[in-house]
Amino acid sequence: MIRRQRLAAGVCALLAALTAGLAFPAPAAADETEQAAPKVELVLDVSGSMRARDIDGGSRMAAAKQAFNEVLDATPKEVRLGIRTLGANYRGNDRQTGCKDTQLLYPVGPLDRTEAKTAVATLAPTGWTPIGPALLKAASDLDGGDGTRRIVLISDGEDTCQPLDPCEVAREIAAKGIGLTIDTLGLVPDAKTRNQLSCIAHATGGTYTSVQHKEELTDRVGQLVDRAADPVVTPVAAQGADECTNAPALKSGLYTDREEFGQQRWYKVDVKPGQELRASVSVADDRAVAPGYGVLLRAVTEHGREIVRGEAAGNGRTDVASTGLRYPKAESDDENAPAETVCLQVTNSFSAASGVKTSPGLPLELTVDVVHGPDQAGDVASFGLGRGWWLLGALVLAGFVAGLLWGWLSRWRIAVWRTN
Repeated sequence: MIRRQRLAAGVCALLAALTAGLAFPAPAAADETEQAAPKVELVLDVSGSMRARDIDGGSRMAAAKQAFNEVLDATPKEVRLGIRTLGANYRGNDRQTGCKDTQLLYPVGPLDRTEAKTAVATLAPTGWTPIGPALLKAASDLDGGDGTRRIVLISDGEDTCQPLDPCEVAREIAAKGIGLTIDTLGLVPDAKTRNQLSCIAHATGGTYTSVQHKEELTDRVGQLVDRAADPVVTPVAAQGADECTNAPALKSGLYTDREEFGQQRWYKVDVKPGQELRASVSVADDRAVAPGYGVLLRAVTEHGREIVRGEAAGNGRTDVASTGLRYPKAESDDENAPAETVCLQVTNSFSAASGVKTSPGLPLELTVDVVHGPDQAGDVASFGLGRGWWLLGALVLAGFVAGLLWGWLSRWRIAVWRTN
């Protein structure tokens, strides 16, 4: 009878909770707020070399126009899209004038497909290839706001406006910490073009694609525009200090910074009793570096005592070195126990190759996650086995029991044999 009463009371409580939830919906969590609209700018090379007819029997310009028209038709409505050209207007031979030839053909904003297509239809291969200046202008076009920002550069040749190196421009853009990615596509590229466009993309965490056919170009540009609409975690720019005392205080999140060759950067994280700090760091070599390098991540107290460390080494075959660490802080009987300030030190042993600029520093990405620690001591790894101790103990016990049974069975068989 008592069980039935308790069951009925539980059912009534459950129905009441469901009714209250429907009548008074819970407020949205902080991380469920609406994200800012993603922005994409397509930067198209309209220099004279785009007249070449080597893409499926047509010109490179015709392939680019067809790709743009199809991509504009398929652009997600939430994407704010713009189009910028380089080398589209000046036909002369004056280098200084030709290297300023970049124009915002269609401003970044809600897409009017008819207007954008009309603007693209007027383009004709004309002048120089000022990739560096165009990237600077494109970054300015996308400035402001917190949403995803992406530049898609389409070119068939290397920049003709040195000494403004477009790869250095891309590094400067990445060093601003504004979360802007540059993806590049090379139309029938030669080795120099491929190297330059690859360098631009890698400097900002983007991708490079070599294109030989119209369908490849359309598919790839469409993928990159769609990717901008995907929800992503936008890194927050953080500037580490030379020592822990002046280090910025970080909470759980994804952070970006720049670290000079052989430099160390410091950050601080507060960890309360019963919490666990999980941190990881990646340092990318966005330029030529000497083989043999490493990354060290240390967690130390404010007094300099090392708590735990993670380290990784590379030999030049990869373009990023990553490592991580975990620090569980024990529970405290004092409910008012203060949080412990943990200092995170990031050190790299990269060295620049001969003739390579060392500024700005190497791109650094730091992930910090402060979570509830293990509920039981058995959840924490013990001598590297963690919960495996239970399995080891069960195996030992099973072995002991099996040994006893086998011994008893052997003695019984021997006794039976002797009797017969």
